[in-house]
Amino acid sequence: MSFQTFGVTVKISIVIPVHNEADNIISLVDEIVTAMSGTEEYEIIYVNDGSNDCTAAVLKQTQQLYKTLRVIQHQQSCGQSAAIYTGVKAASYPYIATLDGDGQNDPADIPRLYNVLKKQRQSINNLFMVAGWRHKRHDSAWRLFSSKVANTVRSGLLGDNTLDTGCGLKVFLKDKFLELPYFDHMHRFLPALILRAGGRVISEPVTHRPRVHGRSNYGTLDRLWVGIIDLLGVIWLQKRAKLAMSKEIECE
Repeated sequence: MSFQTFGVTVKISIVIPVHNEADNIISLVDEIVTAMSGTEEYEIIYVNDGSNDCTAAVLKQTQQLYKTLRVIQHQQSCGQSAAIYTGVKAASYPYIATLDGDGQNDPADIPRLYNVLKKQRQSINNLFMVAGWRHKRHDSAWRLFSSKVANTVRSGLLGDNTLDTGCGLKVFLKDKFLELPYFDHMHRFLPALILRAGGRVISEPVTHRPRVHGRSNYGTLDRLWVGIIDLLGVIWLQKRAKLAMSKEIECE
């Protein structure tokens, strides 16, 4: 599916954080360019998060082929949230799409999520994000189990009403994202943070594909305890939030 299908005006930056994903870059960029057919106002921003394979060289080579590709380099690995924040901050357009660099998200879903966000914003006040929901996942049994447990616990404690916050494919407003409190691992809690800020989030089913090259650079066990600490921190933020109802008084 491409933007030609919907015939809408598009201004979007596609942000992809990567760490040691050299073998997945060219094929994924090809798919993104295909999905973007029909629009000229877009850019692809790869944030190379301190990779120590040949990711930098492949990105440089790919830039020669696609003028819409921008590359930002972290001199050392700072994590997925930092890479996403770097990309969004550097983005040229008001709408942002994020997806993982491993090729498991399908770029063909971006036009549909973008179209849903633009249309639903006409009827849903303060709709800031459409979050992808991997309803048919292609992951190991352990990853599926741990993700289900994490989503259940997180949703129960935070009340974010989001089916799959771990899905990398999301479309949202740049300015609203940059208003959120930044902290390491914040990308796992974006729906809860948006709700805390008075925004709305809806979920849409998206395609999830098996990983073809490499292995995950963001494990499960190594982020368990830090995830618990982050969850407690977000709960604290929610309890401290005060959204005042206000209006301006005009001089008569």
